[in-house]
Amino acid sequence: MTERDCALKLGLPAAFADWLTRREPADAAARVVDLVDRVRARLTGSRPVVVHDLGSGTGAMGRWLAPRLPGPQHWVLHDGDADLLARAAVDPPPAAADGSPVTIETRRGDLTRLTATELAEADLITASALLDMLTAEEVGRVAAACGGRPALFTLSVVGHVRLDPADPLDTEVAAAFDDHQRRTVHGRRLLGPDAVAVTAAAFARQGAAVTLRSSPWRLGPADAGLMGEWFTGWIDAAREQRPQLAGRLTGYAHRRRAELAAGRLSVLVDHQDLLALPTVNP
Repeated sequence: MTERDCALKLGLPAAFADWLTRREPADAAARVVDLVDRVRARLTGSRPVVVHDLGSGTGAMGRWLAPRLPGPQHWVLHDGDADLLARAAVDPPPAAADGSPVTIETRRGDLTRLTATELAEADLITASALLDMLTAEEVGRVAAACGGRPALFTLSVVGHVRLDPADPLDTEVAAAFDDHQRRTVHGRRLLGPDAVAVTAAAFARQGAAVTLRSSPWRLGPADAGLMGEWFTGWIDAAREQRPQLAGRLTGYAHRRRAELAAGRLSVLVDHQDLLALPTVNP
């Protein structure tokens, strides 16, 4: 998650939606499929499965997950940005794994203020690349709103980035970026790379069994466009957080972009996927 992702959730120009589209293939490749197997085992019954997707953006989570689940499904997409919800509505998930229909509806609002009543119909609650932009208090409210229902939250950054070849400045830039992720915005102290641990504890307090899996982006020469855009956001956030790095970052960025242009750079951006399953069905 970069400054671009934060900008989106703060309602900045919807051109950012193009970034979500460009990152969608990398997200799809990174998510952990074996957690879906565990979800699938919980989704039994005769009626359509209802999935609430929090911070749905352009609807990428539904396009990835719906074809991996059997039977009719109804997805409720929650986001604060009307333009993103409009994009999601015109690019809905395909059919379910067995060819059953998948329908969607969109709901605009503050997903951190959702209540258990509003999510009461959900058989599954999902989110992607969201938790690190929340506060501890907001995560607690989200976990409580899930109300003992299965929750699959994917692609949360955990503060581990590895570039190859290594550079002496990598560690300092990564630390500055992580501090930027934890900054205070409009009185909100963002969790950044601490989000997964805080969320896991919040769900455990709700009586859920929590499973974590690593879900890294692995970007190489074939992903040069996405890698370059990610790198720009990474550097910009580090520079904003630690202005004293600005002079050294100029040379660092020049070296890294030369390696990228030559096809010599690769990067691993680690995330974790979190599955919270109730020990007793609601």
